[in-house]
Amino acid sequence: MSTITVKMDVYEAVTSRRAVRGFTEEPVSRVVLERVLPAAAWSPSGSNIQPWNSYVLTGTPLAELKTHAVERVSHGDPWDERQYQMYPPVLKSPYGERRSAFGRERYSALGIAREDLEARQRAAIGNWKCFGAPAALFCYIDPDMGLPQWADIGMYLQTVMLLLRAEGLHSCPQMAWSQVRETVAEFLSPPDGLILFCGMSIGYEDPAVSYVRTGRSPLDETVTFVDG
Repeated sequence: MSTITVKMDVYEAVTSRRAVRGFTEEPVSRVVLERVLPAAAWSPSGSNIQPWNSYVLTGTPLAELKTHAVERVSHGDPWDERQYQMYPPVLKSPYGERRSAFGRERYSALGIAREDLEARQRAAIGNWKCFGAPAALFCYIDPDMGLPQWADIGMYLQTVMLLLRAEGLHSCPQMAWSQVRETVAEFLSPPDGLILFCGMSIGYEDPAVSYVRTGRSPLDETVTFVDG
């Protein structure tokens, strides 16, 4: 493995990473992506299975996918059935409260009332525009994989996002793409049976797009120290 020059402190990369929902049109260099993705492949996975299968779209193919996905959603076509359960049917405490708080903060920042379903739908369509990002990654997993391999994919995607931060880029992981997975498959032609876990918008943040960053729970709510 070749030596990679560290461009950002790891703590800074972790704390500055967030789901950006506003990107500029500045292209993402292929050279940068080819530096990030091989490095991300060093993410841990049980018995080195490396269960991730990634596709990267830029340029005309991505523009066409955005157009098709947005048209489909705008026309009210039914969603594709997800191949996995995004959330449990009932989110018990404290998880349900955290999800609700995120929704309130997200739509309040956009000036959208909870009951304004039409405005919420318009905001959601931004997902299929990749929030203006000029690059997108789509991550698939084999249906034969188990829960530990799904965890491996999470670690891989986190590593990708942190390396993007080291390159001065931002990202937004989006499980929303699984709702139009058949449209995505028309452009990517993945092997039969692979499950689309998520897409990820990649690009340079647009500073003109305002946001409210979602906070994190205090340490004593999520971590228990057992001292000797």
